[in-house]
Amino acid sequence: VDGDEASQRYTVSWAVAGQPEPWSYEAKLALAKQGDNWTVRWDPSVIHPELGAGQKLTMERALPERAPILDRAGQPVFSKVRVVTVGIEPGKVPDLNALAASLASALAAHKVSAADIVADARKAKPTAFVPVITLRDPQYQLVKPQIYNLPGTMFREDERLLPITATFGQPLLGKVGEATAEVLKEAGPAYAAGDQLGTSGVQRAFNARLAGTPSVTISLADSSGKAVKRLASFDGKPGEAVKTTLDRGAQSAAEAALAGVPQQASIVAIKPSTGELLAVANSASVGFDIALEGKYPPGSTFKIVSAAALLQAGSVQPNSTVPCPGSLVVGGKTFINFDKFNLGAVPLRTAFARSCNTTFTSLASKLPQGALAQTAAQFGVGVDWTLGIPSYDGAVPPPRDATEAAADAIGQGTVLMSPLSMALVAATVQRGTVPTPSLVAGEQTPPGTAPQPLSPAVLASLRDFTRAVVTQGTAADVLRNAPGAVAGKTGTAEYGDAKPPRSHSWFAGYRGDLAFAVFVFDGASAGKPATPIAGQFLAGVR
Repeated sequence: VDGDEASQRYTVSWAVAGQPEPWSYEAKLALAKQGDNWTVRWDPSVIHPELGAGQKLTMERALPERAPILDRAGQPVFSKVRVVTVGIEPGKVPDLNALAASLASALAAHKVSAADIVADARKAKPTAFVPVITLRDPQYQLVKPQIYNLPGTMFREDERLLPITATFGQPLLGKVGEATAEVLKEAGPAYAAGDQLGTSGVQRAFNARLAGTPSVTISLADSSGKAVKRLASFDGKPGEAVKTTLDRGAQSAAEAALAGVPQQASIVAIKPSTGELLAVANSASVGFDIALEGKYPPGSTFKIVSAAALLQAGSVQPNSTVPCPGSLVVGGKTFINFDKFNLGAVPLRTAFARSCNTTFTSLASKLPQGALAQTAAQFGVGVDWTLGIPSYDGAVPPPRDATEAAADAIGQGTVLMSPLSMALVAATVQRGTVPTPSLVAGEQTPPGTAPQPLSPAVLASLRDFTRAVVTQGTAADVLRNAPGAVAGKTGTAEYGDAKPPRSHSWFAGYRGDLAFAVFVFDGASAGKPATPIAGQFLAGVR
């Protein structure tokens, strides 16, 4: 204090988003006494010692180049791709309905809707750029002759980080785009509107690792915003690659096998010896990653678990003779075999291979209470696996009565499984114990309580039974001559209230150190069963 003048030194500390340390410096506050009170003598240097009249502080930030997602061989599965966004400027369109119809016709393969084009254009300003679709350059070149000269159309070129093909690993691997408010909230304060971040899938789940943190430069700028002096700079942190366990050959084979399937369908392939996911493929019509997150009745593929439960409980022996009538009533509900086939009394192996529903619904009453769920846990069902992204591990709730217990034994009732969980069932038969699944290399998190192993005798029977399905059972016509010793179980799972009921189609199996599950929503009803798709997949895997 010097009479009616005073000064106070203080420290300014700015939090810089994404940087562990703040930007700090010393500054001085000038004060003047007015009556009994002290007031601040305002000057730009109050904010920063070097800030002068008409100047301001500016901050520039830049994200490092996004780190890649890699396959198991260490090769990137995303790359920068030239794209063209097709759009319209409403004010230059003489006939909006006609233009929308022309664009929708030319872009029909990409499911562009004329109604959506019209709705978006009417909500926009006349001079706005209203995007219709973004295409990879080769796709754009195919439709360019039909759309380029349409009145009111506009085209913007750009580069985007995209998977190596339009379908590769989708929706599992996800997409990169301008961050939404929800993504920014997840990602944290280091990121800002306009940043290119992962918006779904693995790209989103591992944003913090892949994106790195931005570099920041703080400068003095003149009134026009031009930097005149650098005051501070912070180095960003480069992103780190995420190496997945996906095998490019297996993934491509799975996608090729699903390419002609119009329904929602998926294939999950696992390496039983390690638990690594080799392929996670979904058909083009899926709305989310049903391969890992789907919840569906597994149908007769679940007889693998039911057979194991019966054998472990001593309810039957591998060479037991069991009844296989065409139909059976349990608690007032009639269960039937496909086309009501009747095998009479047959070995358990034959009933399994021919997928005799009535055999397993009749034997369900011989299982001790809770035995089916306990055995399912030995195959990894209900175990909370940690993959780094959402997944569903299956569930076998306690049955309410004998009828529901009978339905559970053939994968109906209240049993629900994902393609991932059924692939783990097949992998358990091949390996002998449940492999801990992993999607990201080096990140395998075993469950808190390890599932109990199946006995060697039960495993031997299951391997014999599942091989019989292919050599003389329900998969023989399709897979008997498939390369390698294929084993597995077919499945048809009813759903809904339609009369006659509609059905999903499944196949869960293994060949060597490869276990997999194929699922087709409504496949049995629509003539797209899973077994031929499994054959195509196996033919494509080296």
